[in-house]
Amino acid sequence: MPDVFAFVTTEPLDRAAIESFVTTRQDGAVVTFEGVIRDHDHGESVSSLEYQAHPDAERFLRETCAEVAAETGLRVAAAHRYGALAIGDVALVASVAAPHRAEAFAACAALVDRIKERTPIWKRQHLAGGTTEWVNL
Repeated sequence: MPDVFAFVTTEPLDRAAIESFVTTRQDGAVVTFEGVIRDHDHGESVSSLEYQAHPDAERFLRETCAEVAAETGLRVAAAHRYGALAIGDVALVASVAAPHRAEAFAACAALVDRIKERTPIWKRQHLAGGTTEWVNL
C-alpha cells in the first residue's frame, strides 16, 4: 500500500499539513479540495449538521487514498471531520500534487468522488424549520 496521509477526526482540519504531505520538489501543481458546510440544501436553510463515522471509516479513507495513489503514481492525502459542525466549517480536505495541473485536478476529483462513495461517514442536517434529515445513508 502506498504511503498515504488519511485520517478521520473531530478536530478542525489542518490544510497546510495535508498539502505539505503531498508536495515534493518535483511537483508543479497542488490541488486541494475543501468541503465546506453551507447554509442550504435542496432549497431549504440548514442551521447546522453533524457527521457520524463508522468505526472503520479511517481505514476506508486510507484505502481509498492508497488506491488513487497507486493508480496515478501521485501522493494523495485526505482528512474528514465528524461530530457537530457549524456553517462555514471544513468537513473534508483532499489534496493531490503532481508535476502538471491537469493530472493533479483529475486525481483530486477522482479522490473526492471515491471518498464520498466509499467512506462510511453520514451527514445529518438540521434544517431551519426544526426538522432533521440524513444524507447519503
